[in-house]
Amino acid sequence: MQYRSLGKSRIKVSVIGFGAWGIGGDLYGPADDAESLSALNKAFDEGVNFFDTADLYGDGHSESLIGAAFAGRRDEVVVATKFGSLAHFGNYDFSPAYITSAVEDSLGRLRTDYIDLYQLHSPPLAVIEDSPGTFDALSRLKEAGKIRAIGISARSPEDGLAAAGLFPFDAIQVNFNLADQRAREVGFLEECARRDIGVIVRTPLCFGFLTGTLQETTAFDADDHRRTWSAEQRRLWAEAPGRFEKMWAARDQTPTQFALSFCLSHAGVSTVIPGMMKVSEVEENLQGAEAGLSDEELQRIYDIYGEYVWFKGKSDRIREARANEEVEMSNR
Repeated sequence: MQYRSLGKSRIKVSVIGFGAWGIGGDLYGPADDAESLSALNKAFDEGVNFFDTADLYGDGHSESLIGAAFAGRRDEVVVATKFGSLAHFGNYDFSPAYITSAVEDSLGRLRTDYIDLYQLHSPPLAVIEDSPGTFDALSRLKEAGKIRAIGISARSPEDGLAAAGLFPFDAIQVNFNLADQRAREVGFLEECARRDIGVIVRTPLCFGFLTGTLQETTAFDADDHRRTWSAEQRRLWAEAPGRFEKMWAARDQTPTQFALSFCLSHAGVSTVIPGMMKVSEVEENLQGAEAGLSDEELQRIYDIYGEYVWFKGKSDRIREARANEEVEMSNR
């Protein structure tokens, strides 16, 4: 496993992290706790030290599982969690009073006395721009040793770019993958590298579609949010692995490994956090995904991306995708 610095915090994180939304059991279908714990332990045994969760995931259940998995070896893992998003579709609280309460609740579920990275969870920028007390409260928590670094999980790459100038964040989390390259197009990745802000890439496998195992007709569980997407959007993303097939086949990689390699080939990216709910998913994500792509390969990927429409019925990917409800769903 390779490790990189999480921006200016200098916290070392594994380049493959563990996205822990799914194990919460709320919007990626049912999750089995025993299986989730096995996946967490397998990831740790294979060198993964970065685990990303949120108090919203399963109403705190994801945090509780991470706390149980690493009780007694807390100093061997880097735990990131999020706060302030009270529901998957709106309702926020980033007030100092809420932060003070929320951090204690998360600490209890995580069975720890500190959080490595505490992240604002998908805030509308207008909310935090008008709430200077938010950053004062976070700074006090850092001074008190309850958090080590401060980050934000941005609603969109454009919001992430704007957030980079609002506060000296240690890390910013955004969507970025072969089928959604807005973070590159709007200059977000370049700006974070310039400011020494760590980039946490979420949805590196585009909600599982870049694994090549999902189709437009895939039947999702009733409580899986992907079930609500349009058939057209599912079709566009199901076709994505095939558009790069010659490239991943030439590298003797699986679609999953190629997708992760793409994300990790960009300067400033500290870690990618594919969702993992089973040991088999951990194994697939960790096999050969660290191999970097050449400049020529990256340019070919950019060219392919420019040849297709990737978001339902949209000609302007950057502007329109921000309003696309299927993409907005990913920010919870």
